[in-house]
Amino acid sequence: MTARTLMVQGTASSVGKSLMVAAFCRILRQLGLRVAPFKAQNMALNSFVTPDGAEIGRAQAVQAEAAGIAPTADMNPILLKPEPGLRSQVVVMGRPVANLSFRDYHAMRPELTRVIGESLARLRASHDFVVIEGAGSPAEINLRAHDIVNMHVAREAGAPVVLVGDIDRGGVFAQFVGTIDLLEPDDRARVAAFLINKFRGEAALLAPGIEYLERRFGIPMLGVVPYLARLRIADEDSVALETRRGRRAGTDELEIAVIRLPHISNYDDFLPLEHEAGVCVRFIESADELGGPDLVVIPGTKSTVADLEWMRRAGLANLVEERARRAEPILGICGGCQMLGRMIEDPLGVESPIASVAGLGLLPITTRFGREKRTAQVRARAAAPSPFTGMASGGGEIAGYEIHMGATRLDPGAISPFRIFARNGQAAAADDGAIGGRGGVVAGTMIHGIFDNPDPRAQMIAWLRARRGLEPTAANSGVTRETEYDRLATAVRACIDWKKFARIAGLG
Repeated sequence: MTARTLMVQGTASSVGKSLMVAAFCRILRQLGLRVAPFKAQNMALNSFVTPDGAEIGRAQAVQAEAAGIAPTADMNPILLKPEPGLRSQVVVMGRPVANLSFRDYHAMRPELTRVIGESLARLRASHDFVVIEGAGSPAEINLRAHDIVNMHVAREAGAPVVLVGDIDRGGVFAQFVGTIDLLEPDDRARVAAFLINKFRGEAALLAPGIEYLERRFGIPMLGVVPYLARLRIADEDSVALETRRGRRAGTDELEIAVIRLPHISNYDDFLPLEHEAGVCVRFIESADELGGPDLVVIPGTKSTVADLEWMRRAGLANLVEERARRAEPILGICGGCQMLGRMIEDPLGVESPIASVAGLGLLPITTRFGREKRTAQVRARAAAPSPFTGMASGGGEIAGYEIHMGATRLDPGAISPFRIFARNGQAAAADDGAIGGRGGVVAGTMIHGIFDNPDPRAQMIAWLRARRGLEPTAANSGVTRETEYDRLATAVRACIDWKKFARIAGLG
């Protein structure tokens, strides 16, 4: 039996499509259905590694987790990772195939359309229901001829469309009216319902606007979803970081400053820290925003050399080096770890035309880019005591994932915080990252998801608080991603018209 389908499209980017797909996946799972998410093409620097080593958008991994299944490349067959120079790395079925301009990418449309169709067919053959996510807006008239992710997929899947609008931005009714008016008649007929997202007021105030929409277009309103504060579910794109810049730490809080690189990737690494009591995480873009945080983090990036040069121009590199001289804590993750090393070499021009560039020289490592991209789920143990592991050598198993170009070599005699013992379920033996600086206060790791592991997160927070002379904080209240998926599903189900949803989704 071929799975039923429902598609979530939006009036614009970042209106909450990804979150609504996750909510519907959880709701359908709670009904006992085998449900899977699908997004034909995703453009994002937040990515994830599947159990077999394929790279997909982070949003689809989150949605799969909400559905209670392991993520696969079929859930996001095409991933675009933007690069400098108006180009993108094109990842097809979890593997990078080319670095292309917009024009060259769309020359691949016939082949990509075939890949999308095959992935969707496999998911529908092995599940009861597939919840599909669109991208941007289906009403982008300049892109309509090249569409392979919105109405093209709705037609391919025979899927009814729920159109989501973000009222928190303002103008949600204009968003809906403009979107429907710009759709072709056949595509307009696929829109089965509107859904208002991120509302912070009294829903009754929306009645005149809802009545107008339903009267003008004959399309019902499915519901009004409230703004859900501090939801511990990863956002899809970096637009979400705009709301996480202003707050400064209180006197009894730790302050962690994450440098928002131009090509920042996998910034959801820090979401677990944001939900810790007594921790304030800020994303900063300029030297005058840095202040005196307890920890500075250089995160992952899609373009290590370009972002390192940006840090130097912005004056941030000098401030990081000054912190190291004062023995103040610094952490680098993936590309940030590479930047903290002695040298970054790129003789093949994989990432940039610069053959080699000096790093910040704060860690005893050298990175050399090659054509192969490492994508792996990993398991590791603490290899040496450090402020960031806080554990004895050989203990404290952690899980995470690697997504990076290039190999990072540790200087002879230097030490790493972690030792990898498994990649994609196969035995491995490799040092990860490095420890440096006076007192070991500079550290780097190539593993994403470190702070999803309670031990290193708690150890680092405890060490930072002790260093400031602050009292220890209580352990987290047991909030997990699983409880957050349930909170999301409960909130969405409570505010949608269930009879309309069941009819649109064909649930009987």
